[in-house]
Amino acid sequence: MSGQSLLVPGELSPIRSVPGNIRRPEYVGKPAPAPYTGPEVQTPETIELMRTAGRIAARAMEEAAKHIAPGVTTDELDRVAHEYMCDHGAYPSTLGYRGFPKSLCSSINEVICHGIPDSTVLNDGDIINLDVTAYIGGVHGDNNATYLVGDVDEESKLLVERTRESLDRAIKAVKPGRQINIIGRVIESYAKRFGYGVVRDFTGHGINSSFHSGLVVPHYDSPHATTTIQPGMTFTIEPMLTLGTYEYDMWEDGWTVVTKDRKRTAQFEHTLVVTETGAEILTLP
Repeated sequence: MSGQSLLVPGELSPIRSVPGNIRRPEYVGKPAPAPYTGPEVQTPETIELMRTAGRIAARAMEEAAKHIAPGVTTDELDRVAHEYMCDHGAYPSTLGYRGFPKSLCSSINEVICHGIPDSTVLNDGDIINLDVTAYIGGVHGDNNATYLVGDVDEESKLLVERTRESLDRAIKAVKPGRQINIIGRVIESYAKRFGYGVVRDFTGHGINSSFHSGLVVPHYDSPHATTTIQPGMTFTIEPMLTLGTYEYDMWEDGWTVVTKDRKRTAQFEHTLVVTETGAEILTLP
């Protein structure tokens, strides 16, 4: 792997504004969201709204990804996604969520998740995850993907490809009547073939009118994840695989999570709805 220096925090730009006519999630301006007390199984009307939110989130991520190149700042990627969501009537869900200051998460190299866009410049050989969530119609759509920056070493390319494959395999394993730990079992068994770590403390989650409903979707085979999958349930699967340990450190910003051994990590995510026979991806562009 390329011998690039470890990341350090950059400078934050001012918080971006959102047009006043765009509906805000209830947690904006509060220290934490209200606890979700609704069902995990959603109505057809809510699912249709989530298709719209998911499509906007996917297209915003796709638009930001077009700008990934050596020399570009993560703040610039945030600007592109922010403007796309606002232009399409959606609120960037991460902006103001528990005080998060930006409209997407940008996680480079050893950052597992929740990197904050700032003045950090992308370098040739980096990998970067973009995590974008859109709120519109009273619901959220959440997705992420890891991208290559310029000429990337083979070990990192394989990590990215196999992390995407682990998500694809997990989605195929979703069937009504199965326990939710089938998802983690499939991901972990695949990752172990290559000696990858599977991050345990950051998981997939229920999503609907709430950004995080309380439903936990582990990416490892947890004996505690015994919830039965039912048609109409909506949740994310977002495996985080590492070249080394799954243990982590957190930066002083309270958000940026990095691998303890500072080896690289990749992640992919979709929002899903469970159907009568499997799962439908709601975050397709």
